[in-house]
Amino acid sequence: MEKSPFDVKREKHKVRERIWQSMEKSGVTLPPFPPRGRIPNFKGADLAARKLDLIPEYRSSDKILVSPDSPQIHVREKVLSDKKTLIVATPRLKDGFVVVEPENLPEFLMQVVTIKGTYKYGRLVNLLPSVDFVVEGCVAVGLSGYRLGKGGGYGDVEIALAKAVNPNVKIAVTCHSMQVLPEDVPHEEKDQRVDYILTEKGLLKVKK
Repeated sequence: MEKSPFDVKREKHKVRERIWQSMEKSGVTLPPFPPRGRIPNFKGADLAARKLDLIPEYRSSDKILVSPDSPQIHVREKVLSDKKTLIVATPRLKDGFVVVEPENLPEFLMQVVTIKGTYKYGRLVNLLPSVDFVVEGCVAVGLSGYRLGKGGGYGDVEIALAKAVNPNVKIAVTCHSMQVLPEDVPHEEKDQRVDYILTEKGLLKVKK
């Protein structure tokens, strides 16, 4: 029997709670605390970001959309250090997107890629420009490519917008290996799949 949307949402909530609790107990989370209710920051987020170099579509890309969440700060720094254009979704998409060009930036890029820094060094745009690659965070992701965010749906909206302007865009997620589930995560028709999963341990290419 097909599950109702309510049942799927309830299952999603259970998975999120399980991941938040297990990450917190294991000691792999990093500030901001608590991880519950957030895309959890984690030890090894910098290692996961570095593995973008293993993805051909990333290496050949010029414009990268990255989520504004804490663990993706290393991705945002890498994009600019690789001399690519960084596009960041503003929190809850309330101000649209921020475009940060890689030129004329301070040497210490970490001050640029915080939320405040992107506002300072970038320019706001209402509509998402065409992007070549997308990197999101997650609370959990299954090997089939379905991801769970923290429940607001903004990550799925960002991915859908990126696909609307570039149907061939590839999607990656960076997360801790504890967040990767062998089973399929609960999902609805509107939920978006990713193509690559990057963790502190390695790179997984999703089979579709």
